[in-house]
Amino acid sequence: MSDEVQPGHVRVRLDLSYDGSEFSGWAKQAGGRRTVQGEIEDALRTVTRSAQTYELTVAGRTDAGVHARGQVAHVDLPREVWAEHHVKLLKRLAGRLPRDVRVWALREAPSGFNARFSAVWRRYAYRVTDNPGGVDPLLRGHVLWHDWPLDVDAMNEAARGLLGEHDFAAYCKKREGATTIRTLQELSLVRGEDGIVTATVRADAFCHNMVRSLIGALLFVGDGHRGPDWPAKVLAAGVRDSAVHVVRPHGLTLEEVGYPADELLAARNREARNKRSLPGAGCC
Repeated sequence: MSDEVQPGHVRVRLDLSYDGSEFSGWAKQAGGRRTVQGEIEDALRTVTRSAQTYELTVAGRTDAGVHARGQVAHVDLPREVWAEHHVKLLKRLAGRLPRDVRVWALREAPSGFNARFSAVWRRYAYRVTDNPGGVDPLLRGHVLWHDWPLDVDAMNEAARGLLGEHDFAAYCKKREGATTIRTLQELSLVRGEDGIVTATVRADAFCHNMVRSLIGALLFVGDGHRGPDWPAKVLAAGVRDSAVHVVRPHGLTLEEVGYPADELLAARNREARNKRSLPGAGCC
C-alpha cells in the first residue's frame, strides 16, 4: 500500500497529550461526540483559515477516558499552508485548543514517516492503588482504586508468562479481519513510595482492550483470587475468559511511542501493514 505524500503537500508530525476524561476517545464519531481528533482538526482548520479539514493519522487510537502523555500523529498540509503558518502554528493552536489537549511540537516529518505504521512500539502505564482509604482526590481521574491488598511480586511473576509474541485473542475484543497477534515486549509493575502501583506495558502494537484486560487479569492474581500461572493459561486457551475483567479506562495513559531511525521509517511502514500469523499457523 502506497503512503506517498501527495505532490504539493508536506507531512507534519505532531507530538501531543490530553486528559481523556471528557473525551469519547481519539477517533471522530458520528453524533457530535467530543473527541481528541475532532478538537485538533477543528483547531487546525481555524488557525490556518482553511476551508477544508486536514485529517490526522494517529499512532494509537485511545478509547473513551484513556489519557495520553506522548501521543504522536501526522497530518499532510498543502505546502503553501505550512509555509505561511508553521512559525506561529504551535502558539496559535495553544490559544485555540481546549485546556485538556495540548500539541507540544510540530515539525516536518522525515521521508517515509507514518505516525501509525512507522511505530515500532507503544508504551502505556496503568496506575492503581490498594490504599484502604481510596484514591487521593487530586489523582482520582488517573488512578484506579482496588479494594483488596495487592501482592506486586505475584503480579510480576504472572506478567513474565505473558511476554513475547502470542495470539492475544483471550485478552482482546475481536474485530473482523484484524489479527490479535502481538509482541508484548515489557509488562512489569512497581509500587511507588506513595503506594501507587504503576504497570508498564510495552508492545509493538495493541489490539482493542488488550492493556486493560491484561491489567484485569493481573489484579486477580495480585489480590489472591488466582495463582500466578493463571493469566498464561488464559492466554494459551485463546478465548475470552469471563473472569478477566476489562478495568476502567481512567487509570491508563499512553506514555510514549517509539520509532526507528529515519532511514528505516519507510521499511517499517511497509512491514507493519502485513497481517501477521504465528509460526506454523495455518491460513484457515
